Amino acid sequence: MAIPVLIVEDNPMTRGFLARVVRDSFSDPLDIREAGDLHGARRVLSQEGAQVGLVLLNLELPDGSGLDLLGEIAEHPALKVVTTLYADDEHLFPALQHGADGYLLKEDRFEVLVEELQRIVRGQPPLSPAIARRLLTHFRETGFSSSQFGDSGRTPLDVAQPVPEGERLTPRENEVLTYLSKGFTVKEIAGLLGIRWFSVNDHVKSIYRKLKLSTQPRAGTA
Repeated sequence: MAIPVLIVEDNPMTRGFLARVVRDSFSDPLDIREAGDLHGARRVLSQEGAQVGLVLLNLELPDGSGLDLLGEIAEHPALKVVTTLYADDEHLFPALQHGADGYLLKEDRFEVLVEELQRIVRGQPPLSPAIARRLLTHFRETGFSSSQFGDSGRTPLDVAQPVPEGERLTPRENEVLTYLSKGFTVKEIAGLLGIRWFSVNDHVKSIYRKLKLSTQPRAGTA
């Protein structure tokens, strides 16, 4: 049975390009559906239900933000991958916080996109070194990072409003993110840390959860 795929993109040429990326990323038969806006995407999802296995979603659509759809389908079993032109924090962080399983830049070469999509489908963290560096900097600047040397990562402003232990990166999560930022693969990180590869992925999922907590206002802050 063909795997239903939904591509949500308002530019017809880009939709065709992404469809080729998807076809080259899978060996299984595919049933690719396309939508040019949120309304069309919601219609396809309501018709297909839980059968859709992969959603490629542009963030900027004619009738609203792709983030809204991400929030609506957060519990949907499909893999949800953002496809965008923007690599900045203002687009990356909200996408991950709203449940994106991957973040692809449409300006990348065809071969690069195929390889990155295959990694996401295999369950590997959808983090390029550049994105991992952004996350690492974010946690360190906001006081949500800790290290194996006992450094809490907090700034003087955080002393009055200490970050709860369960919301800061653990030393192991900090190690994983640091290795990812340097370009190590999941298997290489697992070998370096002496853990299983799926444990590395579990650490990345925990980092995503803490990313959401770290960007929410805390009591007593302006």
